[in-house]
Amino acid sequence: MTRHINRSEFSAFLGQTLNVAQYRDYCPNGLQVEGRATIARVVTGVTASLALIEAALEWDADTILVHHGYFWRGEDMRVIGQKQRRLKLLLSNDVNLFGYHLPLDSHPELGNNAQLARRLDLEASGRFGDNDIGWIGRCHSPSVKTAADLAMLIEKRLGRMPLLIGDPQQPVGPVAWCTGGAQGMLGEAIEAGASVYISGEISEPTVHLARETGTIYLAAGHHATERYGVQALGEFVAGHFGIEHRFIDIDNPV
Repeated sequence: MTRHINRSEFSAFLGQTLNVAQYRDYCPNGLQVEGRATIARVVTGVTASLALIEAALEWDADTILVHHGYFWRGEDMRVIGQKQRRLKLLLSNDVNLFGYHLPLDSHPELGNNAQLARRLDLEASGRFGDNDIGWIGRCHSPSVKTAADLAMLIEKRLGRMPLLIGDPQQPVGPVAWCTGGAQGMLGEAIEAGASVYISGEISEPTVHLARETGTIYLAAGHHATERYGVQALGEFVAGHFGIEHRFIDIDNPV
């Protein structure tokens, strides 16, 4: 028999697990769209795109849990276009949408940075940046001696070749990382002592700062670096409550 839990219990558990109250964020964390009052089947994904909602409905999910939800600071508040289509599909099918942004990046075990570290044999020794969102430590993979080696490890573990800025033969010292669109934290990573910085995206100024400081920058993909936190969170919460969970990966080359 499928187990059902109360939505408020589910929400409270996630809020406590991720310590949501401590973060200053760009969007609401927690329940963003209210659906059924009881939860039995949860789909997790990186972004609450139309494709993810449609895939969740095919599996008959009552709840979707994502890293990139809705209602971002500065966005158009009108419910038109794609926002209307997404919200209409959720509301007409009585599906809950939960979104967790910075709290999911930062969690010491389930978060994106923690899960990326597990896949890349990174061991953290410190944090940096606003909300202590960035991590710094060392890569303990025996195959990694140079920046090129680290890029190859990333390709193998994440399934895509990162863009490497700097000398591929430069030895790898302290490594800093922050998943997603954290290229703007390169300066803070350098101040924290990093010789290499891994993030998801890259901007034009990132290249110049990396070159001028002799810091290796690896752009490993926004989506590729953030697939793992929400998946780990979904498995954790499903195990805790004894409900069903499925991670659905909607491919994104960015």
